[in-house]
Amino acid sequence: MKTQAFLFELGCEELPPKSLESLASALTQQVEQGLQDAGLGYESIVSFATPRRLAFRINALEEQQPDKKIERRGPALQAAFDAEGNPTKAAEGFAKGLNVDVNQLQRLETDKGSWLYYEFTQPGLKTLDLMPGIIDRSLQQLPIAKRMRWGSSRTEFVRPAHWVVMLYGNQVVPATLLGKKADRLSRGHRFHGSNEVRIENPESYEACLKEAHVIVSISERKQMIQQQVDALTISTNAEVLVDPDLLAEVTALVEWPVAMTGHFEERFLDVPAEALISSMQEHQKYFPVVDETTRKLLPHFVFISNIASKQPEAVVEGNERVIRPRLADAAFFWDTDRKKPLESRVSSLGKVLFQKQLGTLLDKTERVQSLSGWLAEQFDANPDLAKRSAYLSKADLVSEMVFEFDDMQGIAGRYYAEHYGEPAEVATAIQEHYQPKHAGDNLPNTQTGQILALADRLDTLVGIFGIGQLPTGTKDPFGLRRASFSVLRILVEKGLNLDLKVAINKAIEGYQAQEKELPQKSLEATLLNYMLDRFGAWYQDQHIPVEVFQAVRARQLTNPLDIDLRVKAVYHFYQQPSAQALASATKRVGNLLNKAESGALQDQVNASLFETAEEQALFEAIEALSVETKPLFEACQYQQALDRLSSLRPIVDNFFDKVMVMVDEESVRNNRLALLTQLRNLFLHVAEISHLQAS
Repeated sequence: MKTQAFLFELGCEELPPKSLESLASALTQQVEQGLQDAGLGYESIVSFATPRRLAFRINALEEQQPDKKIERRGPALQAAFDAEGNPTKAAEGFAKGLNVDVNQLQRLETDKGSWLYYEFTQPGLKTLDLMPGIIDRSLQQLPIAKRMRWGSSRTEFVRPAHWVVMLYGNQVVPATLLGKKADRLSRGHRFHGSNEVRIENPESYEACLKEAHVIVSISERKQMIQQQVDALTISTNAEVLVDPDLLAEVTALVEWPVAMTGHFEERFLDVPAEALISSMQEHQKYFPVVDETTRKLLPHFVFISNIASKQPEAVVEGNERVIRPRLADAAFFWDTDRKKPLESRVSSLGKVLFQKQLGTLLDKTERVQSLSGWLAEQFDANPDLAKRSAYLSKADLVSEMVFEFDDMQGIAGRYYAEHYGEPAEVATAIQEHYQPKHAGDNLPNTQTGQILALADRLDTLVGIFGIGQLPTGTKDPFGLRRASFSVLRILVEKGLNLDLKVAINKAIEGYQAQEKELPQKSLEATLLNYMLDRFGAWYQDQHIPVEVFQAVRARQLTNPLDIDLRVKAVYHFYQQPSAQALASATKRVGNLLNKAESGALQDQVNASLFETAEEQALFEAIEALSVETKPLFEACQYQQALDRLSSLRPIVDNFFDKVMVMVDEESVRNNRLALLTQLRNLFLHVAEISHLQAS
């Protein structure tokens, strides 16, 4: 079938920079789905996006749908014709629905009877007719949080539309989208380019726009920015910090990127570097510069201009003039905040609401302080340091610095604590307790920081769960999933031995001490199950089969570190040749024990009742391995224990091959069931390995 390239471009007012890549990606995904649904074949689709446009090109798009064979089955013959052979209303209605005469209908013979039947070929529709509808539906399905209208039209989109380009080959596709008639006229750069750029065919799109000072490829602009930044000569040993998220945002702000450098006064370097970097990155979209050896901030910055100015010094001067008051604000907040000890701000937390039903941040601070002291005792840490850190942990939230730069929470608190002579571990813990902030983020390094991070999250989880505001599939305003995952990561990766059930109850006691009502029924069990279920995603990311985790989860354990040790041991065992056979055997044992009469199961095995050598062999193996693995289980050396238990496979196989368990003789039957109970219990020291059996 004949193919040609297809081009679509929607021109509009400046699109939200943080959403540009996601909008471009979503548009191509929706169009791809539309092409698939329409049965239109193509070679590939390429996405483009700039601040003023969303576009894509489909390479080698078929000129029409393939013809489609349509089969329709109508009423049964006995219902389609009366005794005289005349068509009934059922037959006439079937024919009318197909727009044919009854005598054109065919008959279909099947083993279930005879039916009226019609088969025809439906010609495929032309691409020119299909694409406007596919694109329109795709635009309507874009993930746009808030659509807007413009002018007197009721048309809605993320920003007002100004032009539409739609070409199939060198032909304009007749269509109107978002109130704009499709044409071949695009627009160039606002300042450097031509007001109109004529696109002759889809293949020339990038070249035509580049002549008009527009780089339509997001990846190409991003690469240009990185290369220009790398090529800048700022000063000796200077390194530009290019944050990936900021790079993506800046790329979405420009159509013709030009990297330039600016300078600010060295006096501002007395302010914490984090505050200066926050100001440069968040507010001005600048890249900060550090000494590549000392990693200290230098009085320079890099910015990306959207124009290639004939007077670059004027552009630099303008950006330096803009950043100066921002840095001056940071310096003012820094100087002002240090006039008051961090401790003096704690009482002000009583005016800041944590959650209406759960009280203020001062209430939360008191609860976290108590919980931190208890956790420190569990980990043989310093309770005084933990409680002091908790007491000061939220004080910087009412400082001028954090009010202006919210990403300075914790960081500002650390600096202010250091300034007023707090112990180094206390100051560090104030900053660290916000970690991890996201998946893959670093965990707190200090023991006090780990304790404070756990206490803060456990208090939030208990409180929000306690008032019944559990996260849903789409809503998690308090970040409870992230908090749960963070608790698990800290406990497991830092090797902290803690019974989560006990810790949750201790956090509940903190609310009870303040007479805060937590009406959620079965709060402890609900929260505990929710948190431990987060392990599922954890192990999925590590490519550990779900049945391995379920084998451990079946033991209803509540210590995350112990759970992790067991999962890793079971995963190692799962990959051994004997695993499936032993899993199958333990499942069989479980089924036999479930069938046993109530009260028939006994704890002790009577060797004098053995009738076969296989019983004796299994008994002796279990006895020996029970003694051998006991110290391994006590030391949580589960992998070594399972390695030893793997040796049971041939003995267990022989037992089931030669021994009938459910014999008529009650004493022999119950004795064999007791033997199997001991076998099962050996593995239950680690997990319910019957879950490992392949389905």
